Amino acid sequence: QRQMCIRDRWLIWLIATVVYVSTIEPSASFWDCGEFIASGFKLQVGHPPGAPLWLMVARVFSLFAGENVEGVAAMVNVFSALCSSFSILFLFWTITYLAKKLALKSGELTSAKVLAIMGSGAVGGLAYTFSDSFWFSAVEGEVYAMSSFMTAATFWMVLKWEEAVDVDKYANRWLVLISFMV
Repeated sequence: QRQMCIRDRWLIWLIATVVYVSTIEPSASFWDCGEFIASGFKLQVGHPPGAPLWLMVARVFSLFAGENVEGVAAMVNVFSALCSSFSILFLFWTITYLAKKLALKSGELTSAKVLAIMGSGAVGGLAYTFSDSFWFSAVEGEVYAMSSFMTAATFWMVLKWEEAVDVDKYANRWLVLISFMV
């Protein structure tokens, strides 16, 4: 059962990654994306309030374009695609954690319960993967994908802290990590 869970959670991430990376905007979309991509590429200040962490990570991704300046936008868009696919992974983990907690209220985990838990995570993760507004943000160089990733990761960390608080004397390390994420 554990092997199935590990394989399937990464399968959802892989599906999201392949879909988003294969459908990225090849250049800048017609709104703030061009400004954000250019600001990230040159490490300049975008419009207020700005997004300094996003701009620094976008700069790292722009370096993957090498000498091809025309590929910078695509590389920054890949950054958004990866942030979004990792958001889906954390969403899957969150759904399966909560579903497992709910399933354990009625007794031991059975194969049917594990299948229901994994199915609920897959349906929730894939439904969000293919939702219009999330997909739109996933394929362009804007701050929304990274914001979704940080939110999903932080919420998952809250659940990890809640799970560890009564059994691990170092559980508060999750709170420290959460504070840095926020």
